[in-house]
Amino acid sequence: MSKKISNTIRTLRFFANEMTQQELAEKAGVTRQTIAAIEKDKYSPSLELAFKIADVFNVPLNEVFSYKEDE
Repeated sequence: MSKKISNTIRTLRFFANEMTQQELAEKAGVTRQTIAAIEKDKYSPSLELAFKIADVFNVPLNEVFSYKEDE
């Protein structure tokens, strides 16, 4: 079994007044396409970007990203 990074960004955006991907991208300093790819587990962010995203939502990194067995 392999492991992969998964995330809760879509849920966090919903509970942050339905923040758009574009709004999150601007706050994190990346493109909307980058956020979309991360949400779909198509792209693993750098550690720096992962921390920036967690900071936007004011939550610990492990509430945004997890590293677990691929299903």
